[in-house]
Amino acid sequence: MKSFLIKPNLNEVYPIATHGKGIYLYDDTGKQYIDGSSGAVTACIGHAIPEIIEAMIDQAKNVSFVYRSQFTSDPAEKLALKLNQLVGANEDYWSFFVNSGSEATETALKVALQYWQEQGKNKKQKILSRWVSYHGITIGALSMSGHVSRRERFVALLEDYPTVPAPYCYQCSLNLTHPSCQLACAKELETAILREGAENIAAFIVEPIVGAAGGVIIPPKGYYQKIREICDNHQILFISDEVMTGIGRTGKMLGLDHWCVDADIIALGKGMSAGYAPIAATLVSDKVMDPIIKGSNSIMSGHTYSANPQSAAVALAVLEFIENHSLIDLVKTNGEYMLEKLKTASKVIEIIGEVRGIGLLIGVEFVSNKEKKQSFSKSISITNSVVKKAKEKGLLVYPSAAGKEGAYGDAVILAPPFIIKKHEIDQLIAIFIEAVLDVQNELDQLRREEK
Repeated sequence: MKSFLIKPNLNEVYPIATHGKGIYLYDDTGKQYIDGSSGAVTACIGHAIPEIIEAMIDQAKNVSFVYRSQFTSDPAEKLALKLNQLVGANEDYWSFFVNSGSEATETALKVALQYWQEQGKNKKQKILSRWVSYHGITIGALSMSGHVSRRERFVALLEDYPTVPAPYCYQCSLNLTHPSCQLACAKELETAILREGAENIAAFIVEPIVGAAGGVIIPPKGYYQKIREICDNHQILFISDEVMTGIGRTGKMLGLDHWCVDADIIALGKGMSAGYAPIAATLVSDKVMDPIIKGSNSIMSGHTYSANPQSAAVALAVLEFIENHSLIDLVKTNGEYMLEKLKTASKVIEIIGEVRGIGLLIGVEFVSNKEKKQSFSKSISITNSVVKKAKEKGLLVYPSAAGKEGAYGDAVILAPPFIIKKHEIDQLIAIFIEAVLDVQNELDQLRREEK
Protein backbone atom coordinates (compact mmCIF):
# COMPACT_ATOMS: atom_id res chain seq x y z
CA MET A 1 0.00 0.00 0.00
CA LYS A 2 1.32 3.44 -0.93
CA SER A 3 2.40 5.60 1.99
CA PHE A 4 1.51 9.30 2.05
CA LEU A 5 3.72 10.00 5.06
CA ILE A 6 6.73 12.21 4.30
CA LYS A 7 9.72 10.44 5.85
CA PRO A 8 13.36 11.62 6.08
CA ASN A 9 14.39 9.59 3.03
CA LEU A 10 11.52 9.15 0.58
CA ASN A 11 13.15 6.14 -1.09
CA GLU A 12 13.80 4.21 2.10
CA VAL A 13 11.52 1.59 3.64
CA TYR A 14 11.33 2.09 7.40
CA PRO A 15 10.38 -0.61 9.90
CA ILE A 16 7.14 0.03 11.77
CA ALA A 17 7.73 0.56 15.50
CA THR A 18 5.06 -1.22 17.54
CA HIS A 19 6.16 -0.74 21.14
CA GLY A 20 9.02 -0.02 23.49
CA LYS A 21 10.12 -1.20 26.90
CA GLY A 22 12.99 0.22 28.90
CA ILE A 23 15.98 0.75 26.59
CA TYR A 24 14.45 -1.37 23.80
CA LEU A 25 12.21 -0.71 20.80
CA TYR A 26 10.41 -3.38 18.74
CA ASP A 27 9.14 -3.43 15.15
CA ASP A 28 6.21 -5.26 13.58
CA THR A 29 8.36 -8.31 12.79
CA GLY A 30 9.24 -8.67 16.47
CA LYS A 31 12.83 -7.49 15.99
CA GLN A 32 14.40 -5.89 19.06
CA TYR A 33 16.57 -2.76 18.90
CA ILE A 34 18.70 -1.23 21.64
CA ASP A 35 17.79 2.45 21.63
CA GLY A 36 21.44 3.47 21.74
CA SER A 37 20.70 7.11 20.98
CA SER A 38 17.42 7.62 22.88
CA GLY A 39 15.91 8.35 19.48
CA ALA A 40 17.24 11.84 18.74
CA VAL A 41 18.90 12.04 22.20
CA THR A 42 15.38 12.43 23.60
CA ALA A 43 13.97 9.30 25.28
CA CYS A 44 16.21 9.77 28.30
CA ILE A 45 14.32 7.60 30.81
CA GLY A 46 13.43 4.82 28.41
CA HIS A 47 10.15 3.60 27.00
CA ALA A 48 6.80 2.67 28.56
CA ILE A 49 7.63 3.86 32.07
CA PRO A 50 4.48 3.20 34.19
CA GLU A 51 4.71 6.43 36.23
CA ILE A 52 4.73 8.57 33.09
CA ILE A 53 1.84 6.69 31.49
CA GLU A 54 -0.16 7.14 34.68
CA ALA A 55 0.54 10.91 34.71
CA MET A 56 -0.60 11.15 31.08
CA ILE A 57 -3.88 9.39 31.82
CA ASP A 58 -4.56 11.38 34.99
CA GLN A 59 -4.11 14.70 33.19
CA ALA A 60 -6.19 13.59 30.19
CA LYS A 61 -9.07 12.90 32.58
CA ASN A 62 -9.02 16.56 33.64
CA VAL A 63 -8.03 18.88 30.77
CA SER A 64 -5.60 18.42 27.86
CA PHE A 65 -5.73 21.89 26.33
CA VAL A 66 -6.19 25.46 27.42
CA TYR A 67 -5.12 28.56 25.51
CA ARG A 68 -2.40 30.50 27.34
CA SER A 69 -4.06 33.91 26.84
CA GLN A 70 -7.23 32.62 28.55
CA PHE A 71 -6.00 30.30 31.33
CA THR A 72 -2.97 29.05 33.16
CA SER A 73 -2.92 25.50 34.52
CA ASP A 74 -1.65 23.70 37.57
CA PRO A 75 0.79 21.45 35.60
CA ALA A 76 2.33 24.42 33.76
CA GLU A 77 2.75 26.44 36.97
CA LYS A 78 4.32 23.47 38.77
CA LEU A 79 6.62 22.71 35.85
CA ALA A 80 7.91 26.29 35.73
CA LEU A 81 8.58 26.16 39.48
CA LYS A 82 10.33 22.79 39.20
CA LEU A 83 12.60 23.96 36.37
CA ASN A 84 13.58 27.06 38.33
CA GLN A 85 14.50 24.84 41.28
CA LEU A 86 16.47 22.38 39.15
CA VAL A 87 18.51 25.01 37.32
CA GLY A 88 19.88 26.05 40.71
CA ALA A 89 21.66 29.18 39.49
CA ASN A 90 22.35 32.43 41.31
CA GLU A 91 19.06 33.95 40.19
CA ASP A 92 15.55 32.85 39.29
CA TYR A 93 14.48 31.79 35.80
CA TRP A 94 11.05 32.21 34.26
CA SER A 95 9.73 29.59 31.79
CA PHE A 96 8.21 30.21 28.38
CA PHE A 97 6.88 26.85 27.17
CA VAL A 98 6.92 25.91 23.50
CA ASN A 99 6.73 22.67 21.51
CA SER A 100 10.24 21.93 20.24
CA GLY A 101 13.90 22.80 20.68
CA SER A 102 13.87 24.88 17.50
CA GLU A 103 11.05 26.99 18.93
CA ALA A 104 12.91 27.29 22.24
CA THR A 105 16.06 28.72 20.64
CA GLU A 106 14.06 31.00 18.34
CA THR A 107 12.15 32.29 21.37
CA ALA A 108 15.50 32.89 23.06
CA LEU A 109 16.51 35.00 20.06
CA LYS A 110 13.30 37.05 20.26
CA VAL A 111 13.59 37.57 24.01
CA ALA A 112 17.21 38.74 23.63
CA LEU A 113 16.18 41.35 21.06
CA GLN A 114 13.25 42.50 23.18
CA TYR A 115 15.46 42.83 26.27
CA TRP A 116 17.49 45.53 24.52
CA GLN A 117 14.48 47.14 22.83
CA GLU A 118 12.81 47.63 26.22
CA GLN A 119 15.87 49.67 27.20
CA GLY A 120 15.86 51.77 24.03
CA LYS A 121 18.89 49.99 22.52
CA ASN A 122 17.21 49.07 19.25
CA LYS A 123 20.46 48.71 17.29
CA LYS A 124 21.37 45.56 19.24
CA GLN A 125 19.77 43.13 16.78
CA LYS A 126 22.46 40.64 15.78
CA ILE A 127 22.97 37.22 17.37
CA LEU A 128 26.51 35.85 17.24
CA SER A 129 26.98 32.10 17.05
CA ARG A 130 29.60 29.51 16.16
CA TRP A 131 30.38 27.42 13.13
CA VAL A 132 29.98 23.68 13.79
CA SER A 133 26.75 24.23 15.74
CA TYR A 134 23.08 23.41 15.44
CA HIS A 135 20.24 25.35 17.07
CA GLY A 136 17.19 24.19 15.13
CA ILE A 137 15.45 23.98 11.78
CA THR A 138 13.16 27.06 11.76
CA ILE A 139 14.54 30.01 9.77
CA GLY A 140 15.53 31.97 12.87
CA ALA A 141 17.10 28.97 14.61
CA LEU A 142 18.83 27.84 11.43
CA SER A 143 20.24 31.34 10.96
CA MET A 144 22.02 30.87 14.29
CA SER A 145 23.27 27.42 13.29
CA GLY A 146 26.69 26.71 11.82
CA HIS A 147 25.62 23.32 10.43
CA VAL A 148 26.74 23.58 6.80
CA SER A 149 24.66 20.76 5.28
CA ARG A 150 21.45 21.86 6.98
CA ARG A 151 21.94 25.51 5.95
CA GLU A 152 22.84 25.06 2.30
CA ARG A 153 19.31 24.89 0.81
CA PHE A 154 18.18 28.02 2.65
CA VAL A 155 21.22 30.31 2.68
CA ALA A 156 19.39 33.07 0.78
CA LEU A 157 16.79 33.26 3.59
CA LEU A 158 19.19 33.11 6.52
CA GLU A 159 20.81 35.83 8.59
CA ASP A 160 24.60 35.80 8.57
CA TYR A 161 25.00 34.86 12.24
CA PRO A 162 27.73 32.19 12.64
CA THR A 163 31.10 33.94 12.95
CA VAL A 164 33.13 32.24 15.67
CA PRO A 165 35.00 28.89 15.46
CA ALA A 166 33.90 26.03 17.68
CA PRO A 167 36.18 24.86 20.52
CA TYR A 168 36.99 21.74 18.47
CA CYS A 169 40.39 20.65 19.77
CA TYR A 170 40.54 17.44 17.69
CA GLN A 171 39.99 19.32 14.39
CA CYS A 172 40.98 22.89 15.31
CA SER A 173 40.03 25.32 12.53
CA LEU A 174 42.76 27.67 13.79
CA ASN A 175 45.37 24.88 13.47
CA LEU A 176 46.42 25.34 17.09
CA THR A 177 46.89 22.96 20.00
CA HIS A 178 45.52 23.23 23.52
CA PRO A 179 46.73 24.43 26.01
CA SER A 180 49.43 26.36 24.14
CA CYS A 181 46.64 28.04 22.11
CA GLN A 182 45.59 29.92 25.27
CA LEU A 183 41.91 29.54 24.34
CA ALA A 184 42.30 31.33 21.01
CA CYS A 185 38.86 30.05 19.91
CA ALA A 186 37.24 31.83 22.86
CA LYS A 187 39.17 35.04 22.12
CA GLU A 188 37.80 34.92 18.56
CA LEU A 189 34.48 36.00 20.08
CA GLU A 190 36.04 39.29 21.13
CA THR A 191 37.46 39.75 17.62
CA ALA A 192 34.01 39.18 16.13
CA ILE A 193 32.46 41.68 18.56
CA LEU A 194 35.01 44.34 17.64
CA ARG A 195 34.30 43.77 13.94
CA GLU A 196 30.52 43.90 14.29
CA GLY A 197 30.38 46.51 17.04
CA ALA A 198 29.00 45.59 20.46
CA GLU A 199 26.29 48.22 19.99
CA ASN A 200 24.83 46.00 17.23
CA ILE A 201 24.97 42.65 19.05
CA ALA A 202 22.16 41.36 21.27
CA ALA A 203 23.49 37.93 22.28
CA PHE A 204 25.90 35.07 21.73
CA ILE A 205 24.42 31.55 21.57
CA VAL A 206 26.25 28.25 22.17
CA GLU A 207 25.61 24.58 22.68
CA PRO A 208 27.62 23.84 25.84
CA ILE A 209 28.66 20.60 24.16
CA VAL A 210 28.21 20.55 20.37
CA GLY A 211 25.90 17.71 19.33
CA ALA A 212 24.61 16.96 15.83
CA ALA A 213 26.94 19.39 14.05
CA GLY A 214 30.17 18.02 15.51
CA GLY A 215 29.71 14.68 17.23
CA VAL A 216 29.98 15.77 20.88
CA ILE A 217 32.60 18.52 21.00
CA ILE A 218 33.66 19.33 24.56
CA PRO A 219 35.43 22.66 25.14
CA PRO A 220 38.66 22.81 27.15
CA LYS A 221 38.86 24.01 30.73
CA GLY A 222 38.34 27.73 31.12
CA TYR A 223 36.60 28.22 27.77
CA TYR A 224 33.15 29.16 29.06
CA GLN A 225 34.52 31.30 31.87
CA LYS A 226 36.30 33.33 29.17
CA ILE A 227 33.15 33.48 27.01
CA ARG A 228 31.06 34.70 29.95
CA GLU A 229 33.66 37.36 30.76
CA ILE A 230 33.72 38.63 27.15
CA CYS A 231 29.92 38.80 26.96
CA ASP A 232 29.73 40.72 30.24
CA ASN A 233 32.48 43.15 29.23
CA HIS A 234 30.64 44.04 26.01
CA GLN A 235 27.06 44.00 27.36
CA ILE A 236 26.00 40.98 25.31
CA LEU A 237 23.54 38.36 26.55
CA PHE A 238 24.75 34.76 26.82
CA ILE A 239 22.31 32.10 25.56
CA SER A 240 22.89 28.42 26.34
CA ASP A 241 21.22 25.93 24.01
CA GLU A 242 20.70 22.98 26.35
CA VAL A 243 18.17 21.19 24.12
CA MET A 244 20.44 18.16 23.81
CA THR A 245 22.61 18.54 26.92
CA GLY A 246 20.00 19.60 29.47
CA ILE A 247 18.05 17.60 32.05
CA GLY A 248 20.94 15.38 33.13
CA ARG A 249 22.24 14.02 29.82
CA THR A 250 25.87 14.91 30.69
CA GLY A 251 25.80 13.88 34.37
CA LYS A 252 24.73 17.32 35.57
CA MET A 253 21.37 19.05 35.25
CA LEU A 254 22.73 21.41 32.57
CA GLY A 255 25.73 20.97 30.31
CA LEU A 256 27.02 24.40 31.25
CA ASP A 257 27.14 23.31 34.91
CA HIS A 258 30.42 21.49 34.17
CA TRP A 259 32.05 24.91 33.86
CA CYS A 260 30.18 26.55 36.78
CA VAL A 261 28.89 29.30 34.47
CA ASP A 262 25.33 30.68 34.30
CA ALA A 263 23.57 31.78 31.12
CA ASP A 264 21.15 34.69 30.78
CA ILE A 265 18.73 32.62 28.69
CA ILE A 266 18.51 28.80 28.49
CA ALA A 267 16.79 26.67 25.84
CA LEU A 268 15.55 23.23 26.92
CA GLY A 269 13.80 20.41 25.04
CA LYS A 270 14.27 16.73 24.18
CA GLY A 271 14.89 15.12 27.60
CA MET A 272 12.54 17.56 29.31
CA SER A 273 9.63 15.25 28.47
CA ALA A 274 11.76 12.23 27.49
CA GLY A 275 9.78 11.99 24.25
CA TYR A 276 6.46 11.24 25.96
CA ALA A 277 4.92 14.55 24.79
CA PRO A 278 6.04 17.50 22.67
CA ILE A 279 7.27 20.30 24.92
CA ALA A 280 10.32 22.55 25.24
CA ALA A 281 11.14 25.68 27.20
CA THR A 282 12.99 28.96 27.07
CA LEU A 283 14.18 29.88 30.56
CA VAL A 284 14.67 33.61 31.03
CA SER A 285 16.67 35.00 33.96
CA ASP A 286 15.41 37.70 36.31
CA LYS A 287 18.05 40.00 34.83
CA VAL A 288 16.48 39.68 31.37
CA MET A 289 12.88 39.72 32.59
CA ASP A 290 13.31 42.89 34.67
CA PRO A 291 13.22 45.55 31.87
CA ILE A 292 10.42 43.64 30.12
CA ILE A 293 8.31 43.63 33.29
CA LYS A 294 8.99 47.33 33.80
CA GLY A 295 8.30 48.04 30.13
CA SER A 296 5.76 46.34 27.86
CA ASN A 297 5.09 43.62 30.47
CA SER A 298 4.68 41.01 27.73
CA ILE A 299 7.04 38.84 25.70
CA MET A 300 6.17 39.08 22.01
CA SER A 301 6.01 35.39 21.16
CA GLY A 302 3.51 32.59 21.41
CA HIS A 303 2.21 29.33 20.02
CA THR A 304 -1.21 27.66 20.15
CA TYR A 305 0.15 24.79 22.22
CA SER A 306 2.39 26.87 24.50
CA ALA A 307 2.18 25.71 28.13
CA ASN A 308 -0.12 22.86 27.09
CA PRO A 309 -1.32 21.23 30.35
CA GLN A 310 -1.12 17.68 28.97
CA SER A 311 2.51 18.09 27.91
CA ALA A 312 3.39 20.03 31.08
CA ALA A 313 2.00 17.24 33.28
CA VAL A 314 4.12 14.70 31.39
CA ALA A 315 7.30 16.79 31.66
CA LEU A 316 6.72 17.28 35.37
CA ALA A 317 6.35 13.51 35.83
CA VAL A 318 9.58 12.93 33.87
CA LEU A 319 11.54 15.39 36.01
CA GLU A 320 10.19 13.83 39.19
CA PHE A 321 11.09 10.34 37.91
CA ILE A 322 14.66 11.50 37.22
CA GLU A 323 14.91 12.98 40.72
CA ASN A 324 13.24 10.09 42.56
CA HIS A 325 15.54 7.52 40.95
CA SER A 326 18.76 9.60 41.22
CA LEU A 327 19.28 9.13 37.49
CA ILE A 328 21.71 12.00 37.03
CA ASP A 329 24.17 10.29 39.39
CA LEU A 330 23.63 7.09 37.40
CA VAL A 331 24.34 8.95 34.15
CA LYS A 332 27.72 10.02 35.52
CA THR A 333 28.83 6.53 36.57
CA ASN A 334 27.39 4.76 33.52
CA GLY A 335 28.86 7.41 31.24
CA GLU A 336 32.35 6.99 32.67
CA TYR A 337 32.09 3.21 32.28
CA MET A 338 30.79 3.41 28.69
CA LEU A 339 33.34 6.02 27.58
CA GLU A 340 36.28 4.02 28.92
CA LYS A 341 35.07 0.79 27.27
CA LEU A 342 34.59 2.55 23.93
CA LYS A 343 37.98 4.25 24.07
CA THR A 344 39.67 0.92 24.78
CA ALA A 345 37.88 -0.81 21.93
CA SER A 346 38.59 2.04 19.50
CA LYS A 347 42.37 1.73 19.84
CA VAL A 348 42.44 -1.27 17.52
CA ILE A 349 39.93 0.08 14.97
CA GLU A 350 41.60 2.00 12.17
CA ILE A 351 38.65 4.17 11.13
CA ILE A 352 37.85 5.52 14.62
CA GLY A 353 39.76 8.76 15.07
CA GLU A 354 38.44 9.88 18.44
CA VAL A 355 35.94 8.83 21.08
CA ARG A 356 34.83 11.73 23.25
CA GLY A 357 32.02 12.31 25.66
CA ILE A 358 30.66 13.31 29.01
CA GLY A 359 27.90 11.49 30.85
CA LEU A 360 25.76 9.49 28.44
CA LEU A 361 26.51 11.77 25.50
CA ILE A 362 29.33 10.15 23.55
CA GLY A 363 30.60 10.93 20.07
CA VAL A 364 32.67 8.68 17.81
CA GLU A 365 34.44 10.42 14.91
CA PHE A 366 35.59 8.39 11.91
CA VAL A 367 38.72 9.19 9.88
CA SER A 368 40.54 7.66 6.93
CA ASN A 369 43.92 8.39 8.51
CA LYS A 370 44.32 8.44 12.30
CA GLU A 371 47.70 10.15 12.32
CA LYS A 372 46.59 12.99 10.05
CA LYS A 373 43.00 13.08 11.39
CA GLN A 374 41.93 13.02 7.76
CA SER A 375 38.20 12.72 7.10
CA PHE A 376 36.70 10.36 4.54
CA SER A 377 35.32 11.67 1.26
CA LYS A 378 31.66 12.61 1.61
CA SER A 379 30.87 10.31 -1.31
CA ILE A 380 31.74 7.26 0.80
CA SER A 381 29.03 8.09 3.41
CA ILE A 382 30.72 6.42 6.36
CA THR A 383 28.20 7.80 8.86
CA ASN A 384 25.24 6.35 6.95
CA SER A 385 27.03 3.02 6.57
CA VAL A 386 27.66 2.74 10.31
CA VAL A 387 24.08 3.80 11.18
CA LYS A 388 22.58 1.26 8.77
CA LYS A 389 24.91 -1.57 9.75
CA ALA A 390 24.21 -1.01 13.46
CA LYS A 391 20.47 -0.93 12.82
CA GLU A 392 20.65 -4.22 10.93
CA LYS A 393 22.28 -5.71 14.01
CA GLY A 394 19.66 -4.26 16.38
CA LEU A 395 21.29 -1.06 17.58
CA LEU A 396 20.10 2.52 16.95
CA VAL A 397 22.76 5.26 16.83
CA TYR A 398 22.44 8.94 15.91
CA PRO A 399 24.19 10.36 12.81
CA SER A 400 26.32 13.47 13.20
CA ALA A 401 28.46 15.79 11.14
CA ALA A 402 32.14 16.22 12.02
CA GLY A 403 35.51 17.17 10.57
CA LYS A 404 36.86 20.54 9.47
CA GLU A 405 34.07 23.14 9.68
CA GLY A 406 31.66 20.30 10.43
CA ALA A 407 31.19 19.79 6.70
CA TYR A 408 33.63 17.12 5.63
CA GLY A 409 33.65 14.45 8.31
CA ASP A 410 31.72 11.56 9.80
CA ALA A 411 30.58 10.77 13.32
CA VAL A 412 27.81 9.13 15.30
CA ILE A 413 26.43 9.84 18.75
CA LEU A 414 25.74 7.20 21.37
CA ALA A 415 23.29 8.42 24.02
CA PRO A 416 21.26 5.58 25.54
CA PRO A 417 18.51 6.09 28.14
CA PHE A 418 19.70 6.94 31.64
CA ILE A 419 18.28 3.65 32.99
CA ILE A 420 20.66 1.46 30.97
CA LYS A 421 22.44 -1.23 33.01
CA LYS A 422 26.12 -2.14 32.75
CA HIS A 423 25.47 -5.47 31.01
CA GLU A 424 23.31 -3.60 28.50
CA ILE A 425 26.14 -1.12 27.92
CA ASP A 426 28.42 -4.08 27.21
CA GLN A 427 25.88 -5.44 24.73
CA LEU A 428 25.50 -2.03 23.06
CA ILE A 429 29.26 -1.61 22.69
CA ALA A 430 29.72 -5.15 21.33
CA ILE A 431 27.11 -4.57 18.60
CA PHE A 432 28.51 -1.13 17.79
CA ILE A 433 32.10 -2.36 17.44
CA GLU A 434 30.92 -5.27 15.29
CA ALA A 435 29.06 -2.83 13.01
CA VAL A 436 32.07 -0.50 12.70
CA LEU A 437 34.40 -3.41 11.95
CA ASP A 438 32.04 -4.61 9.23
CA VAL A 439 32.13 -1.16 7.63
CA GLN A 440 35.92 -1.07 7.94
CA ASN A 441 36.23 -4.51 6.33
CA GLU A 442 33.98 -3.43 3.46
CA LEU A 443 36.18 -0.37 2.94
CA ASP A 444 39.31 -2.55 2.89
CA GLN A 445 37.68 -4.85 0.35
CA LEU A 446 36.76 -1.87 -1.84
CA ARG A 447 40.34 -0.57 -1.69
CA ARG A 448 41.73 -3.96 -2.69
CA GLU A 449 39.35 -4.14 -5.64
CA GLU A 450 40.37 -0.64 -6.79
CA LYS A 451 44.03 -1.69 -6.83
